[in-house]
Amino acid sequence: MTTGVRSTCPYCGVGCGIVATPDGKGGAAVEGDHDHPANQGRLCSKGAALGETLSLEDRLLHPEIDGQRVSWEVALDTVAEGLRQTIEAHGPEAVAFYVSGQLLTEDYYAANKLIKGFLGTANIDTNSRLCMASSVAGHKRAFGSDTVPGLYEDFERADLVVLVGSNLAWCHPVLFQRLEAARRVRPSMKVVVVDPRRTETCDIADLHLALKPGSDVALFNVLLASLAERGMADRRFVEQHTSGLGDALDAARATDAAACGLPPADLATFLDLFARTEKVVTLYSQGVNQSSAGVDKVNALINCHLLTGRIGRPGMGPFSITGQPNAMGGREVGALSNALAAHMDFGPVEIDRVARFWGAPHMATKPGLKAVDLFEAVRAGRIKAVWIMATNPVASLPDADAVREALRGCELSIVSEAIRASDTVDTCRIRLPALAWAEKDGTVTNSERGISRQRPFLPPPGEAKQDWWILAEVARRLGHGEAFAWRGVADIFREHAALSGFENAGTRDFDIGACASIDDAAYQALQPFVWGRAADRRFFGDGAFFHADRRARFIATMPRAPVNAPDEERPLILNTGRVRDQWHTMTRTGKSVRLAGHRPEPMIEVHPRDASVRGLVDGDIAEVRSGWGRGVLRVHVTDSVSLGQAFAPMHWTAQLSRAGRINAAVNPAVDPLSGQPELKHTPVEIRRVDMHWHGTILARRPIMLPEISYWVRIRGAGYHAYVVAGDQPFAVAQRTLSAAVRTTNPGPWLDGDNGVGAVVSDGRVEAVMALGSTYQADARDRFAPFMALNRLTTEQRDALLHGGTDMHRGGELCACFGISCGAVEAAIADGATSLAAIGATTQAGTNCGSCRPEIRALLRAARHVRAA
Repeated sequence: MTTGVRSTCPYCGVGCGIVATPDGKGGAAVEGDHDHPANQGRLCSKGAALGETLSLEDRLLHPEIDGQRVSWEVALDTVAEGLRQTIEAHGPEAVAFYVSGQLLTEDYYAANKLIKGFLGTANIDTNSRLCMASSVAGHKRAFGSDTVPGLYEDFERADLVVLVGSNLAWCHPVLFQRLEAARRVRPSMKVVVVDPRRTETCDIADLHLALKPGSDVALFNVLLASLAERGMADRRFVEQHTSGLGDALDAARATDAAACGLPPADLATFLDLFARTEKVVTLYSQGVNQSSAGVDKVNALINCHLLTGRIGRPGMGPFSITGQPNAMGGREVGALSNALAAHMDFGPVEIDRVARFWGAPHMATKPGLKAVDLFEAVRAGRIKAVWIMATNPVASLPDADAVREALRGCELSIVSEAIRASDTVDTCRIRLPALAWAEKDGTVTNSERGISRQRPFLPPPGEAKQDWWILAEVARRLGHGEAFAWRGVADIFREHAALSGFENAGTRDFDIGACASIDDAAYQALQPFVWGRAADRRFFGDGAFFHADRRARFIATMPRAPVNAPDEERPLILNTGRVRDQWHTMTRTGKSVRLAGHRPEPMIEVHPRDASVRGLVDGDIAEVRSGWGRGVLRVHVTDSVSLGQAFAPMHWTAQLSRAGRINAAVNPAVDPLSGQPELKHTPVEIRRVDMHWHGTILARRPIMLPEISYWVRIRGAGYHAYVVAGDQPFAVAQRTLSAAVRTTNPGPWLDGDNGVGAVVSDGRVEAVMALGSTYQADARDRFAPFMALNRLTTEQRDALLHGGTDMHRGGELCACFGISCGAVEAAIADGATSLAAIGATTQAGTNCGSCRPEIRALLRAARHVRAA
């Protein structure tokens, strides 16, 4: 009997525990771990579909140099010699690493140790720079350390939860479930959502503050001044444990509340709620961090908790929720270019301490380049060698085309990656096959400082190796083998733990030194734990901070305009982010059929009035253009975005929709302190693209599309789906596309009605294509049932060629159980009038809860129709 393996989900920073049970065929069943404190058995739609993402399709399984397979010996020798020659010719500052929150802590530690201690440069940065660097800088300014004060349970114990720039329902669904459950137990709990968009999270909000984009500093300055005026300051706490209040209050009192763009009544309600509620948690995410004023936003928010002493106690405090599974582990090992391991910085004493501990011969003595500047240095030729690990910067960084150009021109470009087909892998000369999450061994740290084990449950495929091993082998070839002579991940974890406790007499927050002596068996059996010295694992409840005087700092913050403001040429503000069922650049979630159903295409959301003046209607194709680049996306007209704003998800890559890569258009401005990019504020214009034809193709084998204006590749059950559109003449498109289909899907071509054609071989549909002058959103659903048939009947063939079945699904709503929007609407029509009734009838909304806001919207719409 196969035993389940307890591990950790590889998606967001919640850090959910999973139990994976291998099936002996290369796959596994995945369910939530009921004993893990972060999720207690819950999973979101992405976590529930993890078992569908384990195939070896698109995996990089062997080392390659310039597209040719080579041995590990040749690949490692080439990497080591390339780094050696670069340093000898140009110095260590000509080398850089770009790493990832997808790495395990042990991998992260090895990379940081090699480059900062033995190559002699701090030019190592991480894609976590894109998600939480502003929080790191804000924490350090306020607390003297990068410390998250609270715990997840504080959301459940709070009387007021303020969600700032966080679509918790979609981006951290398990925490959203915990919050929903707490409200059911205590209906008096209040929730305020602060977000320019009306997101699905607003479904449980008592108040939605749709503030003007970028005005968070103004909002929290107004709150700070109001709290002081109402006498809400905790005088004892402020006098004994903080400094700098006077300057912060002067700045707050000089702030005009009108800058927030909020109705005065809504603002007054928020100020009253915050003032009269002691147990307040302010949870914030990318809407705060991803800004050229992100650090000031973080500090303006923290100021309000310091003034009231609402920090470090149950049910209260500021809380940064991170985007990636091991962003916090990266912070612990110093993976940011401006940090050292174990939460130390580049001060003389700390540099010396880390150098002595490592026995480092070439210790870096100053911070390195942050992500955006790092790739600009690659493009400018100042960095000659770059090694990228477990991330896809050609798709995820702003001004993404410039990143591609930089890598293509780099003398030595190396990538360690599990996936063979990605925008970044395609641009790098040396490709090293890395293990994926199901095969890796180590630890991760979640957003509440919880360390969990990630355990392998599948064997290593091909010649893939874990990242720490690859790094250690390169270090050995460079003459540093003794310092990297680890036998396995337990050795690295013990070293990491020992460094955290080294010469740490309570002056540093991060200290897991007690783990430095655990043996291999104890490491293998390690249970999840939250680090922290207090009995309850919270920080700052005793007023002891980590500045030299042990006091927290109020930071005076003044609202300032974004670096690049809209103008007549580009009057709209583009905001980018995530959708419910996809993750980053879709190299993992893109393998799941059910996760492809909810938001299958790259889209641009625009307000109805903005759409009207541009002649846009729902379903159009539009070009989004900025001063840096462009994307071509499907239009979705909605009042969930405010007038003058637009929203686009960031997931699509050149592998899935070449024109849909919205980060090619995104503003590369950064916060001057954190270096975090301005991913939420890009001036753009949107114009309709006049498409002469639209189409849908379903094919059992992938096809090589000709050059067309718009295409998206979507995962299907046993087939590949393509949504296409173009400005060529219809006859040309029909001829070239049908030829492309038949090249890889051979068989007799049958012509049907209204632009439908199909390849049917021995009674089985190999491919079907439908082209027309208008967009048909339901075409994929109409044709998909025929791809599941082994042999068509005469009636089924006729139905296929006449346009497909009308018994289509109507768009997916619940990814956990594959429940369509049509099925939910049918349940409502049959008398289901509540979430519970719909769950009992269809199962929709009964697992992760991410679809519950959309189900509620359908229920409200149905009630409105009945009332009319």
